[in-house]
Amino acid sequence: MKRSETGKGVILCAVFFFFSVTTAAAVNIGLNYPETGPYMVQGEDQLHAAKMAVEEINAAGGIAREKVKLIIRDSQSKPEVARKNVEEMIDKENCPMIFGGVSSAVAIEGGKVARERKKLYFATLSYSNATTVEEGHKYIFRECYNAWMGAKVLSDYLKANYSGKKYFYIVADYTWGWTTEESIRTFSQTLTPKRHKRTTVPFPGATENDFREALKKADESGAEVLVLVLFGTDMSDALKIATEMGLKSKMAMVVPNLTLGMARSAGPKVMEGVVGALPWSWNVPYLYDYKRGKEFVEKYAAKYNAYPCTSGASAYTILYEYKNAVERAKLFDTKAVVAALEDHPFKFLKDEQVWRGFDHQCVQTVYAVKCKPETEVVKDKFKEDYFEIMSKMSGEEAAMNKERWLEERKKAVKPPELEW
Repeated sequence: MKRSETGKGVILCAVFFFFSVTTAAAVNIGLNYPETGPYMVQGEDQLHAAKMAVEEINAAGGIAREKVKLIIRDSQSKPEVARKNVEEMIDKENCPMIFGGVSSAVAIEGGKVARERKKLYFATLSYSNATTVEEGHKYIFRECYNAWMGAKVLSDYLKANYSGKKYFYIVADYTWGWTTEESIRTFSQTLTPKRHKRTTVPFPGATENDFREALKKADESGAEVLVLVLFGTDMSDALKIATEMGLKSKMAMVVPNLTLGMARSAGPKVMEGVVGALPWSWNVPYLYDYKRGKEFVEKYAAKYNAYPCTSGASAYTILYEYKNAVERAKLFDTKAVVAALEDHPFKFLKDEQVWRGFDHQCVQTVYAVKCKPETEVVKDKFKEDYFEIMSKMSGEEAAMNKERWLEERKKAVKPPELEW
């Protein structure tokens, strides 16, 4: 062979190698999260943790040897926007799995689209019971806890401290708000609406005036316990106004579902003494010595100069659990991955969790918390040591049992088993 021909051969080999590397197998995964709107703080945390997980997974070889590409869309916490996003991510981007969301209405709608197209949807923060009860089906899984579990872990504290007290509920007017109110009323034994009154605020789109009017009604009711069934900046804005109005000196403040992002938005002075529940917090791995959880917190903190909150932990967990399920199934086929997930136990950022087979709820330990005094919060290097864990409850005890789940499905005229 002539020298020039040898050179051409080398060049052709190099071009082939480059082409094969740049066109290596890849899988698109969709993140449908709130970049804007009242839940944008929780959305940003999801994005940060998801990017971190994708970097780690790709550095270790990807999912079933396919590198992951994150396809990102802004849900705006609006179901109609979420529907369009998920349709595009499946139809145009060929995503076999979509995850994310903070609004339960977004998760439910995204799950419906995934079901129509026979793909998977994982809800990150979706606390409405309906997500895996009335609206549950084979194509949706929920990693976080739900309203029932949060209310149950709070029940002992509420009964011990506020038994016989008069409650007032301010409720976000959509599926999460309704089921959270119902769950708290059930476990706090405040089911009588004439004594324990309520008012709703719009979601999304509640204004400062909406919160002021609702808080005025709470003040005039003479209630001793105010339950703010609000989330994201809606909760932090309402709590700031309640503090300004002097309501914190008149009534106890209960926020059923808390996150670090919400506490951060409100600030330590406003959050002081507030009681709530959560499925995970950055200090949990340190309190109970969960090695992988500590590694996640420390890497996230070094990368973003802040602690991760529940939203980020959920997104991070979902990506790894999807990877593991695909690799157990040995393919990306939806039904095979569902089978690999159902009733599968795992330990990751905390103690054991399990993807319960009959409803696709991730059953896990849950925590009742109280926000620390401002003087303690600000001692932390990021000034984010908000939550004192008052008690914890196993997932098996906290979760709705199958008998109750079947009752709720029957009332909603849904079949006794999840459908494909």
